[in-house]
Amino acid sequence: MAIAAAVSFGSVRIPVGDVWAIVIHRLAPGAFESWWTEARAVIVVDSRLPRSLTAAVVGASLALAGGVAQAVTRNPLADPYLLGVSSGAGFGVVLVMTLGIGAGALGAFTVPAAAFVGAMIPLFLALAIGGRYPQSTAIILVGVALSSVFTALITFTLLVFADERSLSGVLHWLAGGFGDARWSTLPFPLLALIVIGIVILVSAPKMDLLTTGDDGAAALGLDVRRFRIVQLLAISMLAGAAVSVSGGIGFVGLLVPHLAGYIVGTRAIRLLPVAALLGAIALVGADTLARSVAQSTEVPVGVVTALVGAPIFVFMLYRRYAREMR
Repeated sequence: MAIAAAVSFGSVRIPVGDVWAIVIHRLAPGAFESWWTEARAVIVVDSRLPRSLTAAVVGASLALAGGVAQAVTRNPLADPYLLGVSSGAGFGVVLVMTLGIGAGALGAFTVPAAAFVGAMIPLFLALAIGGRYPQSTAIILVGVALSSVFTALITFTLLVFADERSLSGVLHWLAGGFGDARWSTLPFPLLALIVIGIVILVSAPKMDLLTTGDDGAAALGLDVRRFRIVQLLAISMLAGAAVSVSGGIGFVGLLVPHLAGYIVGTRAIRLLPVAALLGAIALVGADTLARSVAQSTEVPVGVVTALVGAPIFVFMLYRRYAREMR
């Protein structure tokens, strides 16, 4: 329903019934006589529908990854970009857009590919460096440090090498959005969501063991360190696939799992699917708002999620701690 409403809404309003009819007609040509113009069919099928579907996939991926990150680290402020995925992806995009390294090598897939490869660099560095130590928190601390390093590299590269055109493109990508979403860019994050999502949901019962503490989970037969590393690797790859097509979008992975927890409780097997659904709905709505709030330009989706998500998150924290202090 959210996707249908998003496809319907825009500079050219298309009734929801027409949206469904156009989609069904494309899937089953000749099923019934068309009454819409070809221009409207192009708007629905080639522009708004792949964009809204991409937003839904990215929202579900970030919310799912955020829920897992908070569960395995037992930190309510953990997010999908825990191991420097976002800053690494941004650096990969900067290299392509500003320095021209690998520019055009894969055509329309060049920027998403650079973003994904860049996202994996801090991930594997964090595993290689922090994985030598027995404490799993070492990986997280190394990831935080690498995130700062790659953020600094982005700033340095933009200040020294970027011209006005490349600077505008990089900043727009870093802010997050789906203006470049196409059918061709959808399969990769969708496949990552399906494969990694299944792996995560299968292991969801083990996440609940972590609520007893590391010692309690180990006493129940869980290899805590190995399990945590595998889950961090899974969510980082999931977030990397999402970031590769959307840019950096904050607060979805941080806020949505808390909303899901209010609805269905904190058991992972219930929380994670609901978080994924809420994340998809939230990001489809944010993208619709981003392309509708101003007629002359398109507001980055990351700006919308930050402006809407930050006050909601602060209010949720206030309600939670105010209740605990009574």
